[in-house]
Amino acid sequence: MLTNSGKDGYITPDTLDYYHARSKSGGLVMTEYMYVTETGGPAMTWKRGREQLAAYDDKFLPQLKQLAQAMKHSGSKAIMQIAHTGREANYRAMQGEKVYAPTGLEDGSDFSFLDYKVHSLSDDQIKEIIAGFGKAAKRAIDAGFDGVEIHGANHYLIQQFVSAYSNHRTDHWGGSLEKRMNFPLAVVKTVMETVKKYAPKDFIVGYRISPEEIHGKNVGYTWHESTQLINEITKQFDLDYIHLSMLSFDSKPGDSLLLDTDGEADKKFKDSDKPFATLFKPYLNGSKEIIVGGIDSKDKAEAALSLADLVAVGRENIIDPQFAEKILNHQEDQIVTSLSIEQTKKNHMTPGMIDTFSASNTAIPLPGAENIQPLHQGFGGWTEMTYPHNSETK
Repeated sequence: MLTNSGKDGYITPDTLDYYHARSKSGGLVMTEYMYVTETGGPAMTWKRGREQLAAYDDKFLPQLKQLAQAMKHSGSKAIMQIAHTGREANYRAMQGEKVYAPTGLEDGSDFSFLDYKVHSLSDDQIKEIIAGFGKAAKRAIDAGFDGVEIHGANHYLIQQFVSAYSNHRTDHWGGSLEKRMNFPLAVVKTVMETVKKYAPKDFIVGYRISPEEIHGKNVGYTWHESTQLINEITKQFDLDYIHLSMLSFDSKPGDSLLLDTDGEADKKFKDSDKPFATLFKPYLNGSKEIIVGGIDSKDKAEAALSLADLVAVGRENIIDPQFAEKILNHQEDQIVTSLSIEQTKKNHMTPGMIDTFSASNTAIPLPGAENIQPLHQGFGGWTEMTYPHNSETK
């Protein structure tokens, strides 16, 4: 999740303080998503100096090195998450810059839920972004990170290419599912080539995906299609893990609600009563599976581990950075599961995060958020910029 602590893309002392406080929070500690080209962000930003972090230029390397050191301070592995936010780069729009997606308004996309214009990417721009992922991976290597996670989830650019709702292209990059998969496959290929050439052999590469994109009658893809993508990625490339982005670790498909005209479920919806974690396992081809969502106790962590190889903790780790440590030390009764003004000081939340989660219109409410509303400075929270997300986002 974004710390909203960057300034012009640069890491700040607030950023370092936040991640240093979480250096014991797990075996793998992951950054927020960093944008890989200048057109890729900032996203989810409303105020200068409280921005998304960037990794699109070597000028960011000195601070990236500091961040890797802070995250590895207590012996954890540090993973840098890399992304292009596509149409979600709202702060670019606020600054009068163009915002891009696979297809824009001029090519028939309906982005009426956005208050700014979105433009179609050219073929050359697409190739530049693909190269940008590779260059960002190289910077992660040079900065001392132990791995990268390719962010292909949560309505950002990679997902926008996979989505039939967002991608109306008729060239190499759109149309059939096979063509809509070309962009993520090209991104993974570039990152893997970079890692093979420059990284140590134990460098970690993961891929994050939203298992489905269904918002009422607007269907970007179902799990039947996303598993095809993951199967193709893990067949072609030796990824260490696939990270399923979900609001709840035991989430199940929503396509069981998509009935035919007679009100009967089509045969293609077979197995849709099973958790995503179970449904994706046959398509991982040896890659490990990470699941996330709603894990705020030892019991839930153990339940999640019964479904997948590894669990990720997002919101609870914001509230209590010592969550995992307390479980390991048999101090479950000391886990903090609700925000308070006092806790925002103990957990080293950044000013941007405090302002985000104290907003009444925040898209990802944290337990106890109402307790910190007096701290809100009025710069806006993470409002719904697209459809209501069915996965753990930002």
